[in-house]
Amino acid sequence: SGPKSLREMPHPLATSSSEEMGPALTPSPDLLQPRSIADKDLSLPNGTPVDTSSPASSSSLLNRLQLDDDLDGETRDLFVTVDDPKKHVCTMETYITYRVTTKTTRAEFDLPEYSVRRRYQDFDWLRNKLEESQPTHLIPPLPEKFVVKGVVDRFSEEFVETRRKALDKFLKRITDHPVLSFNEHFNVFLTAKDLNTYKKQGMALLSKMGESVKYVTGGYKLRSRPLEFAAIGEYLDTFSLKLGTIDRIAQRIIKEQLEYLVELREYGPVYSTWSGLEVELSEPLEGVSACIGNCCTALEELSEDMTEDFLPVLREYILYSESMKNVLKKRDQVQAEYEAKLEAVALKKEDRPKVPTDVEKCQDRVECFNADLKADMERWQNNKRQDFRQLLMGMADKNIQYYEKCLTAWESIIPLLQDKSETK
Repeated sequence: SGPKSLREMPHPLATSSSEEMGPALTPSPDLLQPRSIADKDLSLPNGTPVDTSSPASSSSLLNRLQLDDDLDGETRDLFVTVDDPKKHVCTMETYITYRVTTKTTRAEFDLPEYSVRRRYQDFDWLRNKLEESQPTHLIPPLPEKFVVKGVVDRFSEEFVETRRKALDKFLKRITDHPVLSFNEHFNVFLTAKDLNTYKKQGMALLSKMGESVKYVTGGYKLRSRPLEFAAIGEYLDTFSLKLGTIDRIAQRIIKEQLEYLVELREYGPVYSTWSGLEVELSEPLEGVSACIGNCCTALEELSEDMTEDFLPVLREYILYSESMKNVLKKRDQVQAEYEAKLEAVALKKEDRPKVPTDVEKCQDRVECFNADLKADMERWQNNKRQDFRQLLMGMADKNIQYYEKCLTAWESIIPLLQDKSETK
């Protein structure tokens, strides 16, 4: 009877039957739904420790988050971190490399620990290879290659650190994936001392699925997407549109905050200069000047938090939605090819005892795409909910801290004014 087709084999990412999976995969029309702070899914998707600037503060909402290093009950046996950026100045170019450290107990690795240095283009090579060899899966996005708007120096400490965090998250998302983390290209990326050797060789490790999808052209036209995938497409369009709007408004807010900060820095010293001319008001005026200085510091910290922590998450998920749309398009191409082959068979009048093998293979590819896309969409939705909850809780916490610091600063000058009034 021959080997089992993919339709008969259990999918490696499947955690439930299609009937059970269907409702959970239908995207909610709401971008974010309010949920209880005590929900278990407040844990970070990759176990990254939560950082808060004032853990003793009553406003530190993030301290209430319960971290869970064991995502979805999976046993973690692969840990990857990106750190220690270094600048390299050569005759032809200047670039940054990052240390990629791997610790694992997997049999696929010869050693339990590796440490290699990689530059941005190496991460880009890895992502391209993953797209080629795993076309049915959602590949996490890389941070934009070009300088973010408003950042002039791509070698500045702030920009390099922002990129390091993004690259670290990129690898952690691959590490957490039950299929991508076993990809041979990923293994090479983590372990090879000289990655250029593999780049030149090309390795030719494309799977049969990858080859079949790679050569699918736009010659086939899809009649219509199944309802569940049409709903995913509509959701992604709305999701990316909302995030794009939030990103633009957030950038305007940060710009206005920085302009306000410039004015505050000029405003405070005026009171200090004035105090030199008013002996009786000297102490209160110096107090106001110091108060404004403290408010400046608090606002500067808030703006930095939005620039370094808030905006990058928005941009990552905008890119993430585009990656998901690309996988959806590939799925549509394979389905269109399958429909065309079925039509061709139906037009032939001769009786056939069974459906041709190439049609069965095409159907297998469609169903493999469907299963992988559903599983990755479910995983992405879970990560998104956790990431955005952490993001919004963090933003609320930082704003509360900002206003607490300003309130404390202004309250500190009240005794000075009261003392002056009592003296009079």
